[in-house]
Amino acid sequence: MKLTNMKLTGLCAATALTLASFGAYAGESHMAEALKHAEAAAKADDAKAITEHAEAAKAHAKTADEHLDAGITSMNDAIDHGKMKHADLAKKSAEEAVTHLKAAQ
Repeated sequence: MKLTNMKLTGLCAATALTLASFGAYAGESHMAEALKHAEAAAKADDAKAITEHAEAAKAHAKTADEHLDAGITSMNDAIDHGKMKHADLAKKSAEEAVTHLKAAQ
């Protein structure tokens, strides 16, 4: 019985985090957020605030980096498909690259 409750709690938490990440992906610029938090860390006077802002900046910078990597992969796919004359697949890959590059900004 306890294991079932733990599984349900874990599933609910995973669902909530997934939905929150979709909202974050759609609505924020990770590089802008990273810079905002890094600047706040640089201006803060107490260690706790510096740490919190630096951790947030690092998380956003890491997410931006992941989007840049995914964007490069998608552009490579677009190039490969384009060279093979697969226009539809090349276009889809280019669109994916745009999405990732915008999210990384």
